[in-house]
Amino acid sequence: MKRIYLIALVLMVVSGCNNFDDDINKNPNKPSTASNTQLLAEAMRHLPETASGASANLYVQHWSEAEYITLSRYDNVFYNFYDWYSEPLANIEAVITSTTLNANEGPIPNQLAVAKVMKAYFFWYITDRWGDLPYTEALKGRENFTPAYDTQETIYNSLFALLDEADAQFVAGDISNDIVYSGDVDQWKKLGNTIHMLMALRLSKIAADKGKAEFNKALDRGILESNGDNLVYRHLSDANNWNAWYDVFDQQNRYWYAVSEALVNYMQPVGDPRLPTFANTNDNGDYVGLMYGLTGEEVNTGIYEKENISMLGDAMRQPTTAVYIVTFAEALFAQAEAAKLGWIGGGDAAAEQFYNDAILNSVMQWNNDDDTGVSDMMLQAGIPYDPANAIKQISYQRWVHLFMNGYEAWAEWRRTGYPDLQAPTDNNGREIPRREGYPTQEQQNNTQHYNEAVQRLGGSNDLNGHVWWDKK
Repeated sequence: MKRIYLIALVLMVVSGCNNFDDDINKNPNKPSTASNTQLLAEAMRHLPETASGASANLYVQHWSEAEYITLSRYDNVFYNFYDWYSEPLANIEAVITSTTLNANEGPIPNQLAVAKVMKAYFFWYITDRWGDLPYTEALKGRENFTPAYDTQETIYNSLFALLDEADAQFVAGDISNDIVYSGDVDQWKKLGNTIHMLMALRLSKIAADKGKAEFNKALDRGILESNGDNLVYRHLSDANNWNAWYDVFDQQNRYWYAVSEALVNYMQPVGDPRLPTFANTNDNGDYVGLMYGLTGEEVNTGIYEKENISMLGDAMRQPTTAVYIVTFAEALFAQAEAAKLGWIGGGDAAAEQFYNDAILNSVMQWNNDDDTGVSDMMLQAGIPYDPANAIKQISYQRWVHLFMNGYEAWAEWRRTGYPDLQAPTDNNGREIPRREGYPTQEQQNNTQHYNEAVQRLGGSNDLNGHVWWDKK
């Protein structure tokens, strides 16, 4: 039986493409003699998995299923969280608790600070998927195989404190084996504060005063300042390191995902210059999004055949296609919303500037620093900042920007209610998921604490319960 709480040290070997999260075979149980910064590097290799899973890209209707219809009709309820504990989080915890950190790999305070930023990011990601989870008693090895589930509120507060610790701990000096920022701890410091700020905005509907205070604390410390600061995982061209979607589409010949009708119908009328990056044209040279949630009888037939619709764009599935995880543009959208909410100063004038800058930097991120088409798009109906509809506008544009980062887009949809997405109408009353179900093994592995967590959800471990901050 897999024990998710037993720390497994994983040798950092670059082997196999970064596949998406829950359905791949992994062996976290081989011991190694990897150094501490190598353990951090191995944890970094899991970063693109947080943005690459198919399920949330479908929940938030960036995509539609073009061949099989299981995920878009919400047939999958229970999702595995074990690997997040036994792989990246175990390696990170091993660094944080190590008594043998090597100063030859960079200042020890920086090794610890980077580990804490990464721990906060991964726990933020998993708690926003499942809600209450083991945190305080997790990752204790043989000391505790059945840890209690902390409430999501407790986890958030603990992560805010952890990010405070990290920010205070950074000193001058790079670290070794950093495969995302090349050891630049100034980038890591800005990243930690940006994660802190984005987490704070999640509290806008549940604990606004707390959210505002945490938001401003992080902002004052310094956040991402340009697209050059983005947390981005850059894949390599060799088979061991190429992008997972290249492997799925072009190596396995699984052309399963099209761009959704909802996304194309929002982007195309305003001439959004990101659309040609996100989607291919159909055989007639047109952009045609696929209706979401087709039945098995409808999919890949008639007007829904693949030659008639826009499949996921070639640019999104090259061997070296980068995966954007935490970005400058998302930080700008957050500041636009914060200004509109009154969390930061400047009112609508500041919100408008942040909104405009966010769109520009999003386009430049996705289109290789080319801003062609932005000025024209900004003149189209519904795009210029409107104080009366600002939160909706910011949310829609953030949704577009977060293409291919489905879990983050899904979290923002749950928090804001935008965009206006509809579940399939002929699907036995199933609604768009609000969380993902705990793995079924937990009922046997950790019965008491599992049952306590499920009771806090209202008694059902399903897709319909709301996580703590989801009050929309």
